[in-house]
Amino acid sequence: MNKHGEEFDLRKEHLAKTIIGEIAMAEDPSRAIKKWRSLFRTSQKELARMLGVTSSVISDYESGRRKSPGIIFLRKYVQALMKIDIQHGGEVLKEFLTVDDEKSVSSAILDIREFEDGVGVEEFCRKVGARLITPVLNKNAKVYGYTLIDSVKAITELSFSELRKLYGVTTQRALVFTNITTGKGPMIAIKVANLRPALMVLHNLPEAGVSDVAKNIAVVEEIPLSVCENTNVEDFMERAHSI
Repeated sequence: MNKHGEEFDLRKEHLAKTIIGEIAMAEDPSRAIKKWRSLFRTSQKELARMLGVTSSVISDYESGRRKSPGIIFLRKYVQALMKIDIQHGGEVLKEFLTVDDEKSVSSAILDIREFEDGVGVEEFCRKVGARLITPVLNKNAKVYGYTLIDSVKAITELSFSELRKLYGVTTQRALVFTNITTGKGPMIAIKVANLRPALMVLHNLPEAGVSDVAKNIAVVEEIPLSVCENTNVEDFMERAHSI
């Protein structure tokens, strides 16, 4: 195997571990399981056939009717998704693993951090000086990290597949967008890219300036939306690093 092939395999292994970790840590594993099957554009029937189970088993996991699977099953689940994608030409894996994407993604990320323990959505907002402007429907939801993003670079330079890489280790995180005017662009991008962060933060934007479209998307997608008014990037990072 050549060097490029070895690097691709390492990135694929890292992606597999990321997916497994995300599902295992998710507040709602059933939603995460369904999300990854959808991202890999695989039907329940095809996935079940690859795993050697019935379609009802996949349906039960995705609906929450069946207890969340253990790590052994999750490993087989992720391997099955990747095998199916490779059989179809590997287009999804190419989207996630293309090396050329990294530079543009990293240029849009101003700061990224994972937390050792989950922090409640409302607690995270208090600690970084943000204020919720849409409801937190799941009071037990946790934030396990955050990504501080330059909105202009993210929206103008990144493809939808690249936007998914803003998540870091887990989707259960706060996506913080700075350099914005109304918040409409980031929310539309999040919706179209099928991202579901634990929290959206619009940095240095007063509530009065938030677009009604942004608020409506947040409500429909059930993503808590907050504003962090009158703070610069350095102040936000200092507060976030204290968590």
